[in-house]
Order: sequence, then structure tokens, then C-alpha cells
Amino acid sequence: MNSRLQIWHPFTQEAVDPPPLRVDRAEGVYLYTSDGRRLIDGISSWWVNIHGHCHPAIMAAIAEQTKKLDHVLLAGFTHHGVEELCSRLRRFLPAGLEHLFFSDNGSTAVEVALKMAVQYWRNSGRPKKQGIVALEHAYHGDTVGAMSVSAPSSFTDPFRSFLFPVHRVHSAYCFRCPVGKVRATCSIDCVDQLARLLEEKHDEIAAVIVEPLLQGAGGMIVHPVEFLQQVRRLCSEFDVLLIADEVLTGFGRTGKMFASEVAGIAPDLICLSKGITGGALPMGATACTSRIHDAFVSHDRSRTFWHGHSYTGNPLAAAAAVASLRVFEEEPVFDRIATIAQIHSARLEQLRGHEAVGDVRSIGTVGAVELYADDAGYLSKLKPVLYDFFLNSGILLRPLGNIIYVLPPYVITRDELNYIYDRIANSLEVVQELRAAGKHASGAAK
Repeated sequence: MNSRLQIWHPFTQEAVDPPPLRVDRAEGVYLYTSDGRRLIDGISSWWVNIHGHCHPAIMAAIAEQTKKLDHVLLAGFTHHGVEELCSRLRRFLPAGLEHLFFSDNGSTAVEVALKMAVQYWRNSGRPKKQGIVALEHAYHGDTVGAMSVSAPSSFTDPFRSFLFPVHRVHSAYCFRCPVGKVRATCSIDCVDQLARLLEEKHDEIAAVIVEPLLQGAGGMIVHPVEFLQQVRRLCSEFDVLLIADEVLTGFGRTGKMFASEVAGIAPDLICLSKGITGGALPMGATACTSRIHDAFVSHDRSRTFWHGHSYTGNPLAAAAAVASLRVFEEEPVFDRIATIAQIHSARLEQLRGHEAVGDVRSIGTVGAVELYADDAGYLSKLKPVLYDFFLNSGILLRPLGNIIYVLPPYVITRDELNYIYDRIANSLEVVQELRAAGKHASGAAK
């Protein structure tokens, strides 16, 4: 049966994309398909599966929870699972993030943070502070608020009339520096645009939202830690809230539990999802400081945070999330992360300088290769060719246009990760052939 007849697949153009592969089971870093393939999941199935597929402890926790409580609304009720999750998460969160609001996914975690930030200032008697500042190349999700703070792209173009305006400032995209500097001699000059904006309009701005140290869907862009540190300093100086969207970067992806920790800063709000349950079940969370939370506590009911989702704090997802956090405590997860980071660094350096490669970059468990392309961007013609090449090599990699990235489960072995990089090296020859064919066709047309 062709699933396309019933299922509308995300980010898929049915007229040109190949039929979806049916996956029957998964274990560790491997996906097993109905047609007999075994694929290394090189992207953690959209960045969510951190400990490997079907981790026994997480699966057991979910199974045990099904015997006790499947679901209960979190408005006016509570349960042990979400209370334990809140307690355990607070041990890992950056300093000062004391209060957690649970939701369904990364986009909703961002929506919650944006609404909290704006209403905080209204509840505090400063309703004019409602503007939001976001970065170039940003991606924060596909709901309307999350799209608004994301950079304009093919994802958001059809919905421009729905989106609220934001202040857009430079990202620290060192390979394509927005101010024409080189990293070796710059002083994080790209943050000056934000400094000028906040100095001029801080009385109108509620928050700055960033993907700390790593912009994901925008191209796996790695920022210097000094950029995030400067953003934090400016937000504090001008009394503007800092929202850290750690939906991707949370739970070890950048080398520490959170990217904010890598830079030694604490945001005012943090958005979490993806790895929160180890990739087993959907869940989102937004954490904030007591300063923010307390502005909503009042005998005046109009100051209530009127937001919620049917599955907020779902007991099965909470059980999975608690089990995932226990894995961090009971297994050598950060040793595994350090090994992945070391292999990324070494293998990417081997690719640097290849004539097809524009830039290589990595942070923690994320490695990326930016290829030269005449049509650089998410819709680059390189993407479908590379995607097929890697599938035929037994690897699930899903290039962001002309950017190949590797973002594996932490349990991947050295041999498995090196195999991925061997195939990436092979793929560069395919890229060269495509570029040569394109130049030949262009010359013939002239």
C-alpha cells in the first residue's frame, strides 16, 4: 500500500520526491526498513533520538507508566510523573530557571516563551514593551508565532500576511560574515547592530530570541561563544528578556547539557523539546525565572497566563523524560558526546580545503559541511542527489540544501561515525560531477 495515498508527509513535494521508506523497527543507531535495508540514523530522526532507538530503560519506563496513568489534564490536577520531571530538570537547567510550563513540541515551547515575555511586561505595568528581536537565518518552528521570529524563507513565504513584525539583527555566521570581517581579527562586530537597536528602542522591546551557539535549520551555523555572551550582556543592560531556544541544542547536543552552559550564561526563558524524552514521545517545556513567573501570580485573574495544550505534562511522555534524564546520570553519556565531538573535529579537518567544500564547522555532537553551490540554500539541487547517495550507502542523512550535517544518537560507535564520514568524502566526487555538468550545460547554452 502506498502511504502517500493516505498520509500527507511533512516537508515533502509528492510530485518529485521519492516514495517514503517504511521503517518496521529501530534499535540503537539503526533503522530497519520493510525492503530489508539497515540504515544508520545519522540525524537522530530529526534530532530527537539522543540515547539510541528503543533504549531499554526508556521503553520500560513508558510500559510501566501505562499500567498506572495514561493521561490527565494539568489544569487543576497534577501527577507524580510531571512533578518528578520538574524536579529532575531543575537540577540541570541554567541558574535561575525555576518554573516550568509544559507543552507538546518545540514550536509550542517557543510560542509559550514569546507569549510569556510579552505578557510579563504587560503584567509589570509596561505594556509598550512588546517587540521581539530575532536573528538572521533563524528557525524556531512552523506555528505562526514561531514562523514570525524565524527568518523569511520558502517555509514562511506563503504566510507572510499572518506573521507579526519583528526586529531582525545579524547572526554570527562567520563563514558569510554580515559585516565583512574574518573571525581571527573580529571583535564580534556583528553584535553591534543589536546593541544599537536596544539602545534606541529598549522601551519597546520585550525580548530577544536566539538559538544559542547553533542555528539548526538555517544551516547548522555555529556561533562563537562570545556572541551569545554579548547578547546576554546587552539584554541585561537594557532590561530586555533573553529567550534561549534550546529545542535542538538542549540535552547534550553542544557538549554540555545546554548550549547556554557552554557560554556560561543563563537566559530568562529557555525552550526545550526534541531530546527531552530521549526521542520516544512528544513533549515541550518552557522554563522561566521567578521574576517572570511571579508577575503572573495575582488576585487579578486577567494576569493569568491563558495558555495550554490538551497533552500538557502527559504522564507517558513525562515517564520517558524522567528515564532519559536518569540515563544521563547512570551511563557515560558525556564521554560518548566527547568522543563524537573529537571525531567530528578530526574528520571535518580532513575535508577542509577540498574544492567542493566551502566551510566545515562543528560543536559537540553536530558536524556540518557547507558545499559550494550556485543555488545555495534549502532548495539546492544538491539535496535530493546527496540524500539518495547516502540512503544507497546505508545512511540516513538529510542535507539542508547544500549543507551536509551529521547529528547522530550518542551511542554511535567510532566505526559507525567514521563510516558516515567516509561516505561524505565519497559524496564530494558526486558533487564535483554535478558542478562540472552544470558548467558544461551553462557553456553549451551560451
